[in-house]
Amino acid sequence: MEDFVYFFTFQDPSIAWVVIGITLLGIGSAYVGTFSFLDKKALLGDAISHSVLPGICLGFILAGEKNPLYIVTGAFLAGGLATFLSSWLKKNTKLSEDSIIATILSVFFGFGIVMLTALQKSGNPEIAGLNSFIFGNAIGISEFDLMIYGGLSLTIILVLTVFLKEFRLMVFDPAFGRAIGFPINGIRFLFNVLMILAVVIGIQAIGVVLMAALLITPGAAARFWTDRLNSLLILAALFSILSGILGTYISFVIPQMPTGPWVVVFLSLFALISFLVSPKSGIIFRYLKRKNYLRKTHRDHLLKSLYKALEEGQKGLLIDKIYELYPFQKKEIHQSIIDLNKVGYIYNNQGIIILTDSGVTEAMRVVRLHRLWELYLNESLKIAPDHVHESAEQMEHLLTPELEELLEKRLNFPSLDPHQETIPREKNDLR
Repeated sequence: MEDFVYFFTFQDPSIAWVVIGITLLGIGSAYVGTFSFLDKKALLGDAISHSVLPGICLGFILAGEKNPLYIVTGAFLAGGLATFLSSWLKKNTKLSEDSIIATILSVFFGFGIVMLTALQKSGNPEIAGLNSFIFGNAIGISEFDLMIYGGLSLTIILVLTVFLKEFRLMVFDPAFGRAIGFPINGIRFLFNVLMILAVVIGIQAIGVVLMAALLITPGAAARFWTDRLNSLLILAALFSILSGILGTYISFVIPQMPTGPWVVVFLSLFALISFLVSPKSGIIFRYLKRKNYLRKTHRDHLLKSLYKALEEGQKGLLIDKIYELYPFQKKEIHQSIIDLNKVGYIYNNQGIIILTDSGVTEAMRVVRLHRLWELYLNESLKIAPDHVHESAEQMEHLLTPELEELLEKRLNFPSLDPHQETIPREKNDLR
């Protein structure tokens, strides 16, 4: 608890610098990564993050120390070379894009590991801590490093904000962008530069191995919650910031623990929560939505059966008769009887299920939608009357009052369906 208070009250100015730096890094990476995710270029970010390792080692060799300017420049050039090779090979060979990216990733990263191993055996005392670029160590970053990385992060954020419309066109409709005169190729080049920069500035905090997760996971997690680009960017940035700060805190509490893996752990947690419980497309929400839809379907079927009995002159249906109509759905129909009784649509009179007045109205609505849709399929799509029932069974539960009104107008307010059964609108339509 003492460490928690010390860290989050920023009693140490260096901690405040680290939090500011990881926040800027999180926003910049989330913005770039979200566009990359939407543009279906997620693997390219992974390739770039692994490809910068030789550039880091080269920058160290030229500087003779961990000079952030040399390291950033070397990493940027290595990332740029990997991006160029990926594009060139895609245009000039028959290799698939994923094969090209996998090859570039493994070759560059393998070469970088060889260089890093050689440097570690060189005896240069300045090499200490260089391997933190593999998994990241945000707490070990100096204030001078943070000024450089934070400045580059701020540059990425500003450029993406200023050119938001152009990047939106690049992702969603590049053909339209070219048609109205936007230099889409130039915009894509600028985006690739920003992606390389985002990787470069995150390598010391997150590491080359896991930087791709900081690029892609926030946008992927946010996508479960919204379809709007602005909201998507904000949510992705929030997930990235929280994960970065929490991962940095773990590194602070346990100095031997690298930052990158813990950032990815928290990102994965946000992604898992989004996957499970997001109200738009989470798996739990979809399960509940499907379950409610199936319950509504069974209730509607029961209402139709009871209305059909009324049309045939019966007051209601025996429970046993209802179960005979749905022999494989006895449990569901039993639940439907309970549900409809609760809302006052039916009542049980000595084992006979009878529609109430409000139940008749609701049953008429369901039957009307079913028969309207059967007629539409028959007249407009020229489907034979004996082939329209199953489609109408599916659609009757989905038709809204607006669609019902459109169907009525399109069919000129018909009175009979393809089977010559009355399309009910009032209770006196019952035979």
